[in-house]
Amino acid sequence: MKALLPKRPVLNALVSTGAPADFVDSILQLGAARSSAYVCCANVHMLVEAHRNPAFGQVLAGAAVVTPDGSPVAAAVGWFHGEPQERVAGMDLLPALLEAAAARGQSVYFYGTTDEVLAAMVARARRELPTLRIAGVHAPPFRPLTAAEEAADVAAINAADPDLLFVALGCPRQEQWMAAHQGRIRACMLGVGQAFPVYAGQEPRLPVWARQLWLEWAFRLCQEPRRLARRYLVTNSWFLYLLVPAVWRHLVSGAGQRPLTGRPARPGSNTWRTA
Repeated sequence: MKALLPKRPVLNALVSTGAPADFVDSILQLGAARSSAYVCCANVHMLVEAHRNPAFGQVLAGAAVVTPDGSPVAAAVGWFHGEPQERVAGMDLLPALLEAAAARGQSVYFYGTTDEVLAAMVARARRELPTLRIAGVHAPPFRPLTAAEEAADVAAINAADPDLLFVALGCPRQEQWMAAHQGRIRACMLGVGQAFPVYAGQEPRLPVWARQLWLEWAFRLCQEPRRLARRYLVTNSWFLYLLVPAVWRHLVSGAGQRPLTGRPARPGSNTWRTA
């Protein structure tokens, strides 16, 4: 198996870098090797949570791959390291991996959300990717599992023997779940959260032009203001509070004589070529 994607520091976290196709290929290799590894899709909320909560910071540090899920995160990689980095969002990564898995004969398992969402996901996958091997699906209850339920879920996943296990339990629960199951589940686990209902067609996705303007957080805030107001308004402010002095220190120190010339990759400059 090829070496994992290089990681670059952003604030106090490490974020993987590369083209979207490189992420797809590396993750499929982890799955084919049955590596009990996990992948985190890092947005602003996740990086702030890692900064404020050392235990969660360790969870993020233990991930084999940390994608630059949010546009500000991808841009920060470019600013700090002088090389453009395209956004690798979980909502794009999920369909790209399914397409590539179907082409390579690898199997997938969906864990999380609701039975309704999972049924719609399977229906779409069967329609668009008839050769995709879906090893299983399961929607656990929205409460802490008993020890017996937990053991049964792990046994069922391992019996199905998927290459990739997509997990949608919400952040930070899904990341904590994957870290806790590293070494117990023989698959590459990916925390993709909101990508499940979007792939199922039950939640809309912001148009591409609006995503290029970094408005996805505002769109979701309008959809769920009560649940997301604190997350976005507080964590986005925290991110700026942490980022501005970090950029200033980078400029003053010269960052090892590397100029701060990086900029985010031009949107759409790298299509999701997976096969």
